[in-house]
Amino acid sequence: MGGKASILIVLGFSAVLLVLAQNFNTVTVRAVDNFANYYEETIAYNIAVSGANIAANTLFQDNFWSTGYSNVQFGGGKFDVSVNVDSSASDTSQWQFDITITSTYPWPESPAPGYDRIQDTIIIKLQPSSFSRFAYYSAFEPSNIWWTDGDTVFGPMHVQGTLRVNGSPVFHGKVTTETGVDSAGGYWDYRPTGGHWERYWRWGRWRWRWVTDYQRVWIPAADPQFLGGYENGIDLDMPTNGVSNVKTMAQSGGHVFSGHDTVYITFDQDSIKYRFSKNDSDTTVLGSDLASNGVIFAEDAVVRTKGTIDGLYTLGVSGTSSDGKLYLDDDLVYYDNPKNNPSSNDMLGLVVENEVLITNNSANNNDINIHATIYVEDGGFGSEDHDSRPNSGTINLMGGIQQATRRAVGTFNSGGVVSGFNKNYRYDDRLLISSPPAFPGTGSFEIVSWFE
Repeated sequence: MGGKASILIVLGFSAVLLVLAQNFNTVTVRAVDNFANYYEETIAYNIAVSGANIAANTLFQDNFWSTGYSNVQFGGGKFDVSVNVDSSASDTSQWQFDITITSTYPWPESPAPGYDRIQDTIIIKLQPSSFSRFAYYSAFEPSNIWWTDGDTVFGPMHVQGTLRVNGSPVFHGKVTTETGVDSAGGYWDYRPTGGHWERYWRWGRWRWRWVTDYQRVWIPAADPQFLGGYENGIDLDMPTNGVSNVKTMAQSGGHVFSGHDTVYITFDQDSIKYRFSKNDSDTTVLGSDLASNGVIFAEDAVVRTKGTIDGLYTLGVSGTSSDGKLYLDDDLVYYDNPKNNPSSNDMLGLVVENEVLITNNSANNNDINIHATIYVEDGGFGSEDHDSRPNSGTINLMGGIQQATRRAVGTFNSGGVVSGFNKNYRYDDRLLISSPPAFPGTGSFEIVSWFE
């Protein structure tokens, strides 16, 4: 009986071990299959990413490329690229490019026995990059103007030159510069930079000790807060044809004021009022009737503007040193504030050749509200009589400033504002992917979305 029981036990354990062995074998085979599938899927994905980068680079080189690629062999597989251009906007700076990249692995057409083809698809959307995406851009920062305590910038920022800081200004978006950061004040100090082992004789034998190396370095007193990151060595010049391109768009579907020294323009929600001297009566028209594409241009003139914007507009001004200026005579704001309604379709671009100035008048002596992105090609944005006007409160700007040269808006001492304005600049987040019509572009593209 004991012998039979022993045989039954052995047979039972044998059966169990056979089942376990079979399961282990199945798991091992599946693990190998899973690893092989993962390997092939990874290669297919990498081929698709490479195709996407190649396609994006081609579009950067040729801004109107739309032919795509077919059967490009790459990395043991292939990729195909199709390009769909949304050219419904008359302004080419508003065109969007949808690029679809499909990869196949392995390739050629007849894979080895036991191999299935793996495919992957990436869809990216690109559009021309506009200067309106910058909360702040300056082609030149004067040596006597500094970013200091209390200065705060939201959104992307670029300085084509050196960023000068004193104290602890705060930058919430990514900051890029061409030639770095200059800090006001500081001191020399010796800081450890590593070390080395040194052999020395003591108590009748050789011993080893670690010796710290020091280097004399300059410790800046300023402490800028780059909360969105910082990158140096970025070269991005301001174009010389931004204003002229706005004029071209205004001549085709917009409106051009010419032959007038001064143009007074008041935005009155969906209407626009204009006149050519201070004492004239206003002419009132629907904005869509005056400029169906939203682009209004004053040639060789000074523009004085204010009002409430309902719609999508760009106002351009050209002229010599005495012209080509725009004065903000009072608040210039959106009817539908995007801070309250992110889907607001109100947007204004000011594209001016020489200067944008806040008028020194009674309306602007107690704050001014500005909703716009402001581009000044040969000058900058500032305050009229900044060093002699009274303390005028705060500039509440929602949008962005892109200028050739930074201008002053006031004077300050340890007690605060002496003349002119404090600054309260807030970025319009819509400008990351949208821009006013015909607004000057950077000459490159940006990726709006990347879907895998």
